[in-house]
Amino acid sequence: MPRTRRLTTPLSDQDVEALEIGDNVLVNGVIYTARDAAHKRLIDLLEAGQPLPVDLRGQVMFYVGPSPARPGRVIGAAGPTTSYRMDPYAPQLLRLGLKAMIGKGKRSQEVIDAMVACKAVYLGAIGGAGALISQSIKAAEIVAYEDLGPEAIRRLVVEDLPTIVINDCQGNDFYDVSLKRYARR
Repeated sequence: MPRTRRLTTPLSDQDVEALEIGDNVLVNGVIYTARDAAHKRLIDLLEAGQPLPVDLRGQVMFYVGPSPARPGRVIGAAGPTTSYRMDPYAPQLLRLGLKAMIGKGKRSQEVIDAMVACKAVYLGAIGGAGALISQSIKAAEIVAYEDLGPEAIRRLVVEDLPTIVINDCQGNDFYDVSLKRYARR
């Protein structure tokens, strides 16, 4: 039976170890956004021996390129991006202490293995619900790569951002387990 967990960043090993696939997680606190182009720049910095613009230890990365904010709002629609596009970069960022990633879709086995080794999780957000998700975002500011527009790295303050555990730090995959359950019916 899925449980509902409320987590506040930064996350610890104990926070993510307590999560199981299928758990509903309400994320609170500061999280960061980044998509493909920003991830490539982060890895380029690491390869050049340069510091990153944000400290990833204990942090959550939301794969999103939000739309412009309407008047009176801090952000526009903020629906998750397909996560596999970040798979080439994720293991290295996990090794730097990233504790959770939010997106949609499956992850590669290499990323799942890195989550197990680094005690991290992958959380799914509902695709197509960007307007609803944006209601959980209380503040947003660009912290790096403003030239990337919607793909810039943003620091978000979130309150009860709804997610579900897709991959836990034991290597379990919610999609695979669900498909097997469905096939037995």
